[in-house]
Amino acid sequence: MTEISDSFKYQKIILPIQGMSCASCVSRIQSNLSKLDGINSASVNLATESATIAFDDSTISIESIKKSIEEIGYQVVTAEEDTLEDVKENLDQKESASLKRDFILSAILTIPISILNMFFAHSFFGVNYFLFVLTVPVLLWSGRRFFVGFWKMLKHFSADMNTLVAVGTSIAFIFSGIITFFPEILTDIGEHPTTYYDTSAVIITLILMGRLLEARAKGKASESLKKLLHLQSKTARIIRNGKEIDIPIKQVVIDDLIIVRPGERIPVDGILTEGYSYVDESMISGESLPVEKQIGSEVIGATINQSGSFRFQAKKVGKNTLFAQIVKLVEDAQTSKAPIQQLADRVAAVFVPSVIIISILTFTLWYLLGTEHNLVHAIFSAVAVLVVACPCALGLATPTAIMVGTGVGAEHGIIIKNARSLEIAHKIDTIVLDK
Repeated sequence: MTEISDSFKYQKIILPIQGMSCASCVSRIQSNLSKLDGINSASVNLATESATIAFDDSTISIESIKKSIEEIGYQVVTAEEDTLEDVKENLDQKESASLKRDFILSAILTIPISILNMFFAHSFFGVNYFLFVLTVPVLLWSGRRFFVGFWKMLKHFSADMNTLVAVGTSIAFIFSGIITFFPEILTDIGEHPTTYYDTSAVIITLILMGRLLEARAKGKASESLKKLLHLQSKTARIIRNGKEIDIPIKQVVIDDLIIVRPGERIPVDGILTEGYSYVDESMISGESLPVEKQIGSEVIGATINQSGSFRFQAKKVGKNTLFAQIVKLVEDAQTSKAPIQQLADRVAAVFVPSVIIISILTFTLWYLLGTEHNLVHAIFSAVAVLVVACPCALGLATPTAIMVGTGVGAEHGIIIKNARSLEIAHKIDTIVLDK
């Protein structure tokens, strides 16, 4: 989606992006875009999985912008503008279905892994071989997305939430595998050969459950905008070459003569040329009483014809209709960032590296200062720091709330300009209405 910005110098484009897992990804993409020549501003939103970019097309091209995002390990969703939303929705549905399958498999295997590891592994050491076999598919199949994401980040000398999960679960699994096949490594130094397969499995399962809940939250947050889009008519009945034909609304052109019957939604904006009726324009004006329409009156797309049939001449179609502009305002509000979210993004920029450093310090201190079983405690204290520090909520909470707030507001006829306006709305103490 591309448009000319208010300054007339910059174009604005919204690019759907796949592969973001946490607030650190948002900060990384945003920082990378801001360094490019010709970029006036770049705002990346984790909840909508998109980047809103204002750029000078005489300095940098859209293809160069896409390439710069893909070079750091993320995927830009590309399609024709009229099918882009459908393509993105299809990808989101596939990702949700994949998350659900992986979570179910992981949960089914994690239950016996936890029970066996907790009650039997210490008494019957041979159980660990069975636990090893059960844990492998949890890590390598259900948890593959974390390791793929970790590898992508590693190739670009960066880190995100996938790094924390992959490193934490790998350490627990590798340590347990070594103890299973070579227990004498610990017994020779006086340590008890204890395995922690349940740690790896439970971490993968819980993080997958969190990802699945996040995907559902983002899906529900976008439902309000979908409901708003459903208010628009999908087809228009026009007169061409003396015949009445029904065509998709996207094929309507300026000056087409359109017929509207009682109870139908008006497809596009135009001027009434024949007939008389009353039209429900409450979704636009908030006025509950139907508005009289006669020859020469303006009619607005997505409003409802109440009584008589009439014909009108299309004057604004596609993205130029008033309804399309309202949808665009809601989309802009959902992709905009509140001041508090900008603060969260700055924190997220250093979050993952800080967690890794803290994890290393934790291991070092436990190993040097611990008394009994200090190696085991050092390893799993470091793992605990890695996996408990999830910045996902940091990046999702505010944008998801904005998506829900602006979407629900639009359903009730309240158009919110941007996230900043929504954030300061709590300071309002007086509302003046002209009705």
